[in-house]
Amino acid sequence: MRLAVLIAALVAGAAPAWAQLAGASDPGCQAAIAYSAARRGAAVLVLRSGKPVCEGYTGIGGPAKAMETASGTKSFSGLMLAAAVQDGLLTLDEPLARTLPEWRDDPQKARVTLRQLLSLTSGMHSQVGRPPTYADAVAMGLSTPPGEVFAYGPAPYQLFGEIMRRKLLAAGQPGDPYLYLKRRILDPIGLVPGEWRRMPNGDALLPQGAVLTVREWVKLGELVRAGGVWNGKALVDKATFAELFKGSRANGAYGITFWLARPTTATDPVTAGNDLSRASGLPDDLVLAAGAGDQRLYIVGSQQLVVARLAAFEGLGGGAAATRWSDTEFIRFFLK
Repeated sequence: MRLAVLIAALVAGAAPAWAQLAGASDPGCQAAIAYSAARRGAAVLVLRSGKPVCEGYTGIGGPAKAMETASGTKSFSGLMLAAAVQDGLLTLDEPLARTLPEWRDDPQKARVTLRQLLSLTSGMHSQVGRPPTYADAVAMGLSTPPGEVFAYGPAPYQLFGEIMRRKLLAAGQPGDPYLYLKRRILDPIGLVPGEWRRMPNGDALLPQGAVLTVREWVKLGELVRAGGVWNGKALVDKATFAELFKGSRANGAYGITFWLARPTTATDPVTAGNDLSRASGLPDDLVLAAGAGDQRLYIVGSQQLVVARLAAFEGLGGGAAATRWSDTEFIRFFLK
């Protein structure tokens, strides 16, 4: 009997902070979960002012179920960039050729800046879902002049991985960019990935490597909502952080690693698949980390709102119109 009581006490003590799911009696919350479930949804978690107000799991989802965030991973590089600026490792508008001597003799490559690289306007074109190694990214050519065309793909993020590797080694630090991200961002905010995937050669996947539960992913959203400040400490350079949420001339709906609810003239398929840029009445500060399979992390600072959504991955886009994912329809469930 005493053993049974002890086991019960241990189990109760180990229960997660959100054992009682939020929003169970909220019709709006339940409608949002149903909307997600009808579109391969696995998990929805909503924080308002840092507190859970809606949480639900369907299909293969669960509170402890870590899933691939796909290109939702890309936004971690924006925070890594801002941390590296704060640490004096690099500057936002420095040319890549400062770190990559291989790029110095090419007139076009010599002009590319870090801002252009991570706003996907460097002129590098790569195939979605086919990330190169860091070394292969260095060897890639440009398809268009820097700053003129938005081209979505994984290669710029892998090239950023190589730049970070060289910067870290030059500073006498371990050259693994993921370890830097972990030390500077993930550990301070208590974000523990289920996994961070790597290439067969060991390169950390910066375009699509994060495997997370929604309860972990919202921690990144909370850091963004707080302006890059955690427990009163700025984890990133303030000015660089602000630049992450400004669109480029080539694509007003994409900042530096984050999607924006802004109009755009870009016509590429990935931008066209995000309907926030075509909607009206959305908050100006709504930003989004988005991945294939409709993995989503929305942040609306003006409404103290963070929303994470994970889904079973079944390929890129498509599907019947009635069950096609709409960022605008989904986020409106939570906007005031």
